Amino acid sequence: MATWLARIIVSSPKSCSLFQRSSAVVGRGGSMPRLASSSSSSPSSSSSSPSSSSSSKSPKAEKKLVDRLSAVIDAVNDRKLPPELRGQRNSVRSETDIINVVEQRIWHSMEEGQFENLPGKGKPLNLSTNPHADPAEDTLYRILSKNGCAPEWVELNKEIRSQISEWRSTLKKAWANRCNGDHSTWIESSEALKAQLRDINNKVFRYNLIVPFGRQMFGLKWEKEMDRVKE
Repeated sequence: MATWLARIIVSSPKSCSLFQRSSAVVGRGGSMPRLASSSSSSPSSSSSSPSSSSSSKSPKAEKKLVDRLSAVIDAVNDRKLPPELRGQRNSVRSETDIINVVEQRIWHSMEEGQFENLPGKGKPLNLSTNPHADPAEDTLYRILSKNGCAPEWVELNKEIRSQISEWRSTLKKAWANRCNGDHSTWIESSEALKAQLRDINNKVFRYNLIVPFGRQMFGLKWEKEMDRVKE
């Protein structure tokens, strides 16, 4: 990834002059300059001679520049990692590795007692506001709460769960009657249950469109529900 990005930057003469300045800054522990600063380069750097431009286009010089720029990009990406993972960026395969480091820090802090005697310990939480919610939505939810109402997706969630519970109870009774030898009413009951299942799935689909991210639910499948009853 770094080599690919380095080749793209090397293909631009302005990027080359920018890299020469940025590599020196990163080497001293500084931060990468903004790309907009490339437009404010000195006249001496912008008016390069034909001999220097031709030499910079040689394969060896370009490869050397790509390698140097790749090293700078790797150094910048490495500084983004936690100290425990710096220097072993290639071994970090997923976010799970970073999450494990965070969890280890939390456990070490708990063992050292850093979570004891915190401000507000033993006091009820203030749930009047949600710092993670959009201010407009948070205000709307507080107005609904004061008037004894709930968001639409909360009410719809209750309705769906209630219907699913009743539907499964009806399916269980219909299957028990079939197992007892009453095959005549099973076909009629199964068709009515399938129609109710489609109605429930339609509500689940609507619920998933309006619910906050991460709270979606799965619909019902006739085959899986029948396997559940037969067990």
